[in-house]
Amino acid sequence: MFQISRTTPALYLTSVTHNRLPIFQTDKVKEVVCKALSEARRSGGFLIFAYVVMLDHIHLITDKARSTSETLRFTNGIIAKRVIDYLKENDFASSLAKLRIQVREREHKHSVFQHHPNAFEIYGEDKMMEKVNYIHLNPVRAGFVKIPDDYRFSSARQWHHRETDDEPLLTDHKLIKWR
Repeated sequence: MFQISRTTPALYLTSVTHNRLPIFQTDKVKEVVCKALSEARRSGGFLIFAYVVMLDHIHLITDKARSTSETLRFTNGIIAKRVIDYLKENDFASSLAKLRIQVREREHKHSVFQHHPNAFEIYGEDKMMEKVNYIHLNPVRAGFVKIPDDYRFSSARQWHHRETDDEPLLTDHKLIKWR
């Protein structure tokens, strides 16, 4: 169980794609991202309470079982690796070219995320719910859906007890102990 407090904050993360490219545009790539987040959670030993995968960014709330930099290393590192592998395996050369950055003369690598993520600790239940609602309303504000539960790549349905059989990423929100 996890209880948010001054001594056990949650962690709110926003990771934005390189040059705000709409890398997560297709449902298939969003599924790759969700599987990667599940893998990162297992490997990193942290919980995921809420999330949304948008076209060019991801929001996530975790339990801060690890430092911010370690959590980001697991989440962004595994997502980047899985997305780049998917693009290579499916011959998305033009997409890969947009992600290429020059490291040294004639050496290139791919960058999925900007190197300055937004991350901060959440200390109270009210602030946590404010961030959960913000995450779930992202697809509504973007005009993708009219109600949060209609967006598949978000934890909104789970929070509203409307899970489906093909939930792309099951969250750990039921492990929160509320006051």
